[in-house]
Amino acid sequence: MRHFLILTTMLLLMVHAPLHADSKDTPVATGELLKDFVHPPVNFSPGAESNSEARKYQGIPTIERTPGGRLWAGWYAGPINEDRFNYVMAAISDDDGNTWSDLKFVINPDGDGPRRASDPCFWLDPSGKLWLFWWMNGGGLNVTMSITTENPDAVNPNWTEPRALFPGVMINKPIVTKNGEWLMPAAIWRQDDSCRVMVSKDQGRTWALRGAANVPANRRNCDEPMLVERQDGSLWLLVRTSSYGIGDSVSTDAGRTWTEVKDHLQQTTSRFHIQRLASGNLLLIKHNGIDERARGRNHLTAYLSADDGKSWKGGLLLDARDTVSYPDATQAPDGTIYVIYDWNRADEKHILLTTFTEADVLAGKYQSSKARQRVLINHATGVNSKPWLKKQRVTSLNKHETAAVLLKKPGAQLEPVNGEIRDIKLGE
Repeated sequence: MRHFLILTTMLLLMVHAPLHADSKDTPVATGELLKDFVHPPVNFSPGAESNSEARKYQGIPTIERTPGGRLWAGWYAGPINEDRFNYVMAAISDDDGNTWSDLKFVINPDGDGPRRASDPCFWLDPSGKLWLFWWMNGGGLNVTMSITTENPDAVNPNWTEPRALFPGVMINKPIVTKNGEWLMPAAIWRQDDSCRVMVSKDQGRTWALRGAANVPANRRNCDEPMLVERQDGSLWLLVRTSSYGIGDSVSTDAGRTWTEVKDHLQQTTSRFHIQRLASGNLLLIKHNGIDERARGRNHLTAYLSADDGKSWKGGLLLDARDTVSYPDATQAPDGTIYVIYDWNRADEKHILLTTFTEADVLAGKYQSSKARQRVLINHATGVNSKPWLKKQRVTSLNKHETAAVLLKKPGAQLEPVNGEIRDIKLGE
């Protein structure tokens, strides 16, 4: 029998009260976010509609590690591509990522659309509670949702009902500042002040808009912002931009005001990952050299900074293949770093795990006892007939290695950015 968690009408109507925020934070009336919407179900007994053969597209993964050592992985998929049919799913590993379960649950708002669930993000808060955030959009909705469990290591964890948090898409992990505030990076794509910083002062029960950074109009893309609290107390926001790669902005007043987003590091237009490690160093995962623009989504590489991003050391090549993308990471108490990413979302449809240590990054090679590459978390087997999703590969020399599988220069490249809307980039 299938079991569902249903977001009830009562839940939709009860959350019109203002959030707990100071005079400089803007409350969000979350009840309005889901007006006229009745349920985003969490299906704990997923069936044939989301099995391996049904998934013809999957990617955009997330990972987190529980206090008991369980790994939770999430991603989203669909029968075609990035569109109104997308749904979020999760799997677990109880042997440090060596083997993975079948799907533990699927979140599919309404099956055939127009609403979709995508861009999941697992996060373990300071109390040990596991959060799953995801974006629900389409049919007039544009909202970050969440469920939580206080027993993520249990055989059958007890999850809360889905809850709307705030408008916009949140794809990257929150941070907890030195003063105990939770700050969440969110985005309203292609608008002024699109990179938003949401704040919670009550451990996620309520959220408010703290401030926003503006991406210049000619650099706006999918944003996908990430936050770092620097050692001097300032906040550093990094954001995906078009044409250049990674832009940045700084706030010196706890996120209320921000400098204009400016070009910071070159890379292909894609998601990156940055986080503070237990050592105090920053971990950055991006494509290619530290300030090098890749031709495509390949050469996913990890770097470390001991000076809050002023300089970067190391350079551990995680995966050189084309169409590797969208890293997310977490760290175990023993220092092991777990990175999840996808490979070829419409063809191979692999969700992959790599593990390493800071010493591996500095050495530029996998050498520690914790090092593993390309551990398969999940492989969907559905066949996608969309011809524009496939590209010809050739073997070509690359300055990073003796030989690599690379793309020829395309005549044009389509990149999904939201639903069925795509950017068209002319080739060389």
